[in-house]
Amino acid sequence: MRTQHCLYALLSLMLGVGNLPAEMPRFEAVTIDPAAASKACYAVTVADVDGDRRDDIVVVTEDQVLWYRNPEWDKHVILDNQTELDNVCIAPLDIDGDGWVDFALGAGWTRVGTVQWISRGKEKQSDQLWNVYPIGREPWLHRMRFANVLDKDRPQLVISPLNAVNAPGVKLTAFEIPEDPREQRWPATVLDATLNRMHNHWHLDRNDDDVAETLTASQEGIHLVRRKDDGEFTKTKLSGATEGDSPQQSGAGEIKTGYLKGGRSFIATIEPMHGTSVVVYTDPFGDGGPSGRHVLDNTLAQGHAIWPADLDDDGTDELVVGHREAGNGPVRGPGVYIYDCTDEAGTTWKKHVLDDGGVAVEDLLCHDFNDDGLLDIVAVGRATLNVKLYLNQGEPSAN
Repeated sequence: MRTQHCLYALLSLMLGVGNLPAEMPRFEAVTIDPAAASKACYAVTVADVDGDRRDDIVVVTEDQVLWYRNPEWDKHVILDNQTELDNVCIAPLDIDGDGWVDFALGAGWTRVGTVQWISRGKEKQSDQLWNVYPIGREPWLHRMRFANVLDKDRPQLVISPLNAVNAPGVKLTAFEIPEDPREQRWPATVLDATLNRMHNHWHLDRNDDDVAETLTASQEGIHLVRRKDDGEFTKTKLSGATEGDSPQQSGAGEIKTGYLKGGRSFIATIEPMHGTSVVVYTDPFGDGGPSGRHVLDNTLAQGHAIWPADLDDDGTDELVVGHREAGNGPVRGPGVYIYDCTDEAGTTWKKHVLDDGGVAVEDLLCHDFNDDGLLDIVAVGRATLNVKLYLNQGEPSAN
């Protein structure tokens, strides 16, 4: 089948029709775990946990951190009731520099908001419960990612809380990894403290200077937070609520960046928070201000995950989207959909149904799990409590 794709690409170039969109590939659904949690699977990430050079699936539940070994997908427990309820977010990195992956973890998010990192014991056995080391506290801690936003030698842990407490906005904060992360304090820098209901954030390096900027999705809309040459941080509004909109009707909840053919970037969102609409901004960083807002779908309920990825290898990222409650469209869900761009401008997209009702998506991501050069999809459920993997078969689907 890959030979057919190569022949098609060559024929397209010869005939001058190389701009035709590729066919959406078929995916094989694999249930990794039908009941991973008692309350909810809150987050999923990818890391080589056992050091075999194959990336494994790591899942956060309310009271555990689990990993599933690639390719058999047998389950192992990293943490078990060792943090405040509920665990909510996770970020992988070799924090102590010993050559093995560690994780930052957010827990107790609706109450105390504990920030910690976890590491295996001296024997480096991944099947034993790991150790927990505190970093700090931030009420309503909701999301975290590693990125170099401070122009340092190592990335920082950037966290975004959901709700402001006795303040106008939440503290978007970067924690620096100290020389001895187990014993020393992690210095904290507040990047911004003016936005509320910040449901997610994302990092990008537009200038290729190895210093990341931060996109935020909050009730005020989409903002870009970046470091200036003097070390201070500035905030630029890219899209937002109009005057009179309520917090439930305004802003954004999920945010990622993707690329159209030729390398032009776009921003993809779910709007508003826990919202109904899949939205693409095709010119978010224009000199004249943001423009090019396109609503791809407005039939979701509790939209909770979005991930751009080139699934069909046509040079343009598709959008993989998940929602966690039944919507109001012809396909109700909850489930996983793929939106395929059908023009070079990024203005028209076709919706493909990957999973209708099989997973109430709380989080998802794309990654090549079997090293075949094709991006796969993994999703975790809230009400459904499950972990599902969708393996990219590389051949066109029947849809």
